[in-house]
Amino acid sequence: MTPRLKIIIPIVVIALAGAAGAWWWTSHRGDDDVLTLQGNVEVRQVNLGFKVSGRIAALNVDEGARVEAGDKLASLDAVYFEDNLRQMRAQRDQAAANLAKMIAGNRPQEIAQAEALVSEREAASANAKVSLDRATQLLKSAAGTQKTYDDAAALNRQTTAQLASANEALRLMKAGFREEDIDLARAQLADKDAALRIAERQRIDADLLAPTAGVVLSRVRELGAIVNAGETVFVLSLTTPVWVRSYVSEQELGRIKPGMAVELHSDTTQIKPLKGTVGFISTTAEFTPKTVETRELRTALVYRIRVVTDDPDNVLRQGMPMTIIAHPDAATKPAAGIPSAEAK
Repeated sequence: MTPRLKIIIPIVVIALAGAAGAWWWTSHRGDDDVLTLQGNVEVRQVNLGFKVSGRIAALNVDEGARVEAGDKLASLDAVYFEDNLRQMRAQRDQAAANLAKMIAGNRPQEIAQAEALVSEREAASANAKVSLDRATQLLKSAAGTQKTYDDAAALNRQTTAQLASANEALRLMKAGFREEDIDLARAQLADKDAALRIAERQRIDADLLAPTAGVVLSRVRELGAIVNAGETVFVLSLTTPVWVRSYVSEQELGRIKPGMAVELHSDTTQIKPLKGTVGFISTTAEFTPKTVETRELRTALVYRIRVVTDDPDNVLRQGMPMTIIAHPDAATKPAAGIPSAEAK
């Protein structure tokens, strides 16, 4: 080997080693800036049922149907609710009319009738007094009998009492109803108002509405079935927003924070990457006991996290595997259009 080669070979080896070191440093430094987690689209579902009992008259959706918030999913036979509603309205109107009558008091014609009765009783009382005076004079002169006097005295007492009763009745007519009676009528009206509102609410509850956007997973009951209040009719899978569940090790726990923006990738190449936000990090470890003695077991602890995202193209499915890519060194702020952790 020539002296020249002896000089060139070490220089080439040193250069190659430097390049390899630089490549290793660059590649591993880039990995430290990226946190990759594996997760699945979380299954979220709700059992839907009527708030009232009845017979199912209509089922408007089937399994697999996509619904929006407020869509009518099913209806009960409304005839019983409508009959009850008409009955409650009639009872409410009756109570309102009774209260109005009590507040208005007696009609002028009724008062005039009571006054006429008083005049009639006054005339009868005056005539009875005259008859008693005549019977008294006749008895004193021995021209009349004791029986005639007794009959005249009894008639006088009777007509006097009738006159007093007519006068009291007239005063009651003019005074109107008692405040206690008016308060009672007002309370009865309030009771009928409450009963009417309950009947109206029951009629509204005869329609089963979707509480939020989602997909119908199963239809539990069929048309014509009699269901009780709260009995499951549909099972709805919630799709908005989409939750992705994943787990982060204790070693990486400090690198992820609520509100951090992440990217979501699916194994299906046709699905575009989605933007998401870390919405929840569990405060307790999972899969291992709470009391851990060795350092090896402590580093094996994992914590559940939730990533919130939107699915505008409706491509995500319950349980679908997802890859979560986070940049811990990037600024912690929600991705555009994704709800923040506080909002959820």
